Amino acid sequence: MRSSDCASCGARLSTFYDAFVNEPLYWDPMLHLGEIFASQPKDGLWQDRAATFQGKWQERNWRNAPGTFYGAMTDNCWVGRLHAPRHVLYGDDIDYEQEFLYRQPRSIEELRAVVVAVQEDPWAGWACDGDKRWTSSLVREWWNERERLREWIATKHRRWRNSDREDEREAATGLLDYLAYLDGNLKDHLQAYCYFLDNRVSPQPGDHLPPL
Repeated sequence: MRSSDCASCGARLSTFYDAFVNEPLYWDPMLHLGEIFASQPKDGLWQDRAATFQGKWQERNWRNAPGTFYGAMTDNCWVGRLHAPRHVLYGDDIDYEQEFLYRQPRSIEELRAVVVAVQEDPWAGWACDGDKRWTSSLVREWWNERERLREWIATKHRRWRNSDREDEREAATGLLDYLAYLDGNLKDHLQAYCYFLDNRVSPQPGDHLPPL
């Protein structure tokens, strides 16, 4: 390999690791939500914040990953993944397959995708008041029940992966993504979220994160 190739490869790796190291432990979407709504086209097609988020905490889907946003009594049109496939999935306990959020947004681009996805819900069954509802103890309770979630994902994936319906086969890829997240970075993200809930500021490198 030529030295110029090595230099190029090293530069790419350096950029990758710098981006990883500089990623915030917790990214607060509420600091940017107003910006997202303010930037939407004023063409009458987009709802405002109050009209978009009318979901109720007591109706939330237990499959939602803890965080600011959650799906409650949403519709079952299966449109969320068209806009936010790394965040939205479908499923409930009554075979109605409502929408829920399995990954909270961690950037402006991800937040915009989530907002567009939830605005497609004609029932306005999404909510953005999770920071006022979740507590560290509730997050820990959710995490301690993760085997229930794992079993649901496995059962649903067996049903959808070989389905005759293209949308179910596509959603099956999202289930695998959720499973990988559950076994990967989700624990770290939830610990950082618990810190935020306890202190109302995002943790900084070196801060002690609460255990799950």
